[in-house]
Amino acid sequence: MSTAFPRPSDPSAPPAGRRIAHLDMDAFYASVELLRYPELRGRPVVVGGRGRYAPERLPDGTFRFARLADYVGRGVVTTSTYEARALGVFSAMGMMKAARLAPEAVLLPADFDAYRHYSRLFKQAVARIAPRIENRGIDEIYIDLSDIDEASEPLARRIKEAVRAATGLSCSIAVAPNKLLAKIGSELDKPDGLTVLTMDDVPARIWPLPARKVNGIGPKSAEKLAALGLDTVGDIAAADPALLRAHFGRSYAEWLIEAAHGRDDRPVVTHSEPKSISRETTFEHDLHPRADREALSAIFTSLCERLEDDLARKRVAGRTVGIKLRYADFSTVTRDHTLPAPVADAAAIRRAAGECLRRVPLDRRLRLLGVRVSSLCPAEQAFSAPVQAQLPLATTA
Repeated sequence: MSTAFPRPSDPSAPPAGRRIAHLDMDAFYASVELLRYPELRGRPVVVGGRGRYAPERLPDGTFRFARLADYVGRGVVTTSTYEARALGVFSAMGMMKAARLAPEAVLLPADFDAYRHYSRLFKQAVARIAPRIENRGIDEIYIDLSDIDEASEPLARRIKEAVRAATGLSCSIAVAPNKLLAKIGSELDKPDGLTVLTMDDVPARIWPLPARKVNGIGPKSAEKLAALGLDTVGDIAAADPALLRAHFGRSYAEWLIEAAHGRDDRPVVTHSEPKSISRETTFEHDLHPRADREALSAIFTSLCERLEDDLARKRVAGRTVGIKLRYADFSTVTRDHTLPAPVADAAAIRRAAGECLRRVPLDRRLRLLGVRVSSLCPAEQAFSAPVQAQLPLATTA
């Protein structure tokens, strides 16, 4: 178990022991869009939907923005500004439901190329100060600060300032003895937060929080805990271990006890090999493999091309190509095809994915299409035989 480090008597002195930071960009996608459209600052803005909702530039140089009330389809909210969140609109919410809650909110389509660009910028800025980084996604990282001879608060402030200088964006950061507390801490003072936690802070700052604030306690577990009268992290910390084991099993119960006391031994993992890379898209309207063959074929090709770009950036190739189809009734099928040699180019990926499509029923409307490459290896091992550039979506079943 992790050893708690004491609060130093001199706050300017770097604390001894393990120090882990969690940095989370504030409303990242929406914040990137506000750099492009600063006139929207202070207004509820929702990011989601397709390019047809892109702002229209007017003759005077200003923009006409779509309203959320204009949205038609069944997409989900990618993110929202804090002003939109105050109206009840959050990421992963259905767009039509969001439109009922905030019809006058501005609607912007997602621009993932821009988000990846700013993600690289902020991570590079952090790495120049603290290079031991675990990448947790496009907008968050863990940072091991244990070997840096600088007090936690000024160091965290310096990291925040570097991120803002590199991107123009704000972030929230927490420094703690471990990843679990750092993750919780980065949410405590959002947006633009800076939080420093020690083990001594657990009773006052962590125990009063709802149980679901602990990363690893999902909705179902939180509901089950609440049924036992365990609503807060402190309730779990004070609970009878036998009660937890009886309802959650030995392994998860032991983890709950450790987490509730703020203990976590997980290291910051600075490098890991991806197991697979995938691209998928949910259609705004169901598409039929025959009636909408041309549209689906274009989407299929685009997914394979984007996978080629992803593989090139990570300098890997893969021997196994797979597809994912979700039908209008939400049933999902997957198929894989393993090749004799790894591939990395779009045409070869499309050809193998086409082989997968031949093994699934294509007589019903689709709501999602995805393509995946796995069994990855270094790109120099890739070999792609010449393939036909244009292939049908699939043969008739």
